[in-house]
Amino acid sequence: MSNLVAPHGGKGLVCCLLEGAALEAEVKKAAGLKTLEISDRAKGDLIMMGIGGFSPLNGFMKKADWAGVCEKFLMADGTFWPIPITLDTNDEDVKVGDEVALKAKDGVVYATMKIEEKYEMTEADKKWECELVYKGHGEDSADDKFWEVAMEDHPGVQMVMAQGKYNLAGPVKVLSEGDYAKRYPGVYQTPAQIRAEMEKRGWSKVAALQLRNPMHRSHEFLAKIAVEVCDGVVIHSLIGNLKPGDIPGEVRIKCIQTLIDNYFVPENVINAGYPLDMRYAGPREGLMHATFRQNYGINNMLIGRDHAGVGDFYGLFEAQEIFKRIPYVTEACPEPGKALLCQPMNIDWTFYCYKCDGMASMRTCPHSKEDRVILSGTKLRKALSEGAEVPDHFGRDEVLVILRDYYENLTEKVEVKMQKAASGQDMK
Repeated sequence: MSNLVAPHGGKGLVCCLLEGAALEAEVKKAAGLKTLEISDRAKGDLIMMGIGGFSPLNGFMKKADWAGVCEKFLMADGTFWPIPITLDTNDEDVKVGDEVALKAKDGVVYATMKIEEKYEMTEADKKWECELVYKGHGEDSADDKFWEVAMEDHPGVQMVMAQGKYNLAGPVKVLSEGDYAKRYPGVYQTPAQIRAEMEKRGWSKVAALQLRNPMHRSHEFLAKIAVEVCDGVVIHSLIGNLKPGDIPGEVRIKCIQTLIDNYFVPENVINAGYPLDMRYAGPREGLMHATFRQNYGINNMLIGRDHAGVGDFYGLFEAQEIFKRIPYVTEACPEPGKALLCQPMNIDWTFYCYKCDGMASMRTCPHSKEDRVILSGTKLRKALSEGAEVPDHFGRDEVLVILRDYYENLTEKVEVKMQKAASGQDMK
């Protein structure tokens, strides 16, 4: 019997990816079905449903699920879920009862789907979803400012508002994992694969470090804190799509492996990646990260400053605070397995302190802001993209070599906007 945390939802790993004869038959069937074009976001969602990363989901959400998740963090059956997983379309002809093939921009048919519900998404519906899921407590989320700023600067809000007129709901049969295994050999791993590796190592208490930026000294410090108090840590990088100006997965994975090879005990770390696109939903995405990490066998989610944030839409530690407001094993989630079991591992603002002569946090360092190197992925990307000097102790030299090489070979550069959280402006 496994000592790892059970998958979310109480149904074990729900994997929609077909194999063998069943896959071959469904691929042939898909060739004769009506084809719907899907977004990159939906492609990532499908792959996660395929490999069990989104257990217990076996398809895209119905309207009752969508509304319950937005408003109460609960699907219609009482299962905790923090962000709607929906499929949009403008197709007027597709109807309930149809079977369709779902094809992404890369030309690959990723799944077939039996449509059980088709519901309209008005502009008001989309705005309601954005205000509940993407609006935070930061200054860019103020009532008189949110919609003025979000349509320009919030990729998640832009995605929702650009969705089609309808959402389609129903179970899926997943036909492909895409090229992730080929592009990221040994790093792209399914929940079953990571669980098997952790069981082989004898782990039971495991933490995940979420990464979408290059791994700087604060990330390294967070991972090492987790190694000290857990059996091990999974450095789990997003290898789906990011917003313009972010650093691609291949470069970030190379940086992480360089750090592991030089500054970690390898037996205590797993370098892995997962195939989702970022939604930049801040606190809600922090909950999402914990939810699907539970499916990977992880029971502690490292949550630091401005987790999964963008711009100044969220409070610095809002992603930690939201875990206190969600339904756990209470009247809202009474059935076994339906509440979130993966717990936050909250870490304060971390930095390098010259007077402490090492990495520290607000809880351990008594010195002033002037004595500290404020570390953030945004700040690092901005310095590198502008060819500016990176301060001492910001990152490991071996990693900075890789990142400088990447930026020097860019033919098209995107301006990196500095947010208050990244600049250290709010640090006392």
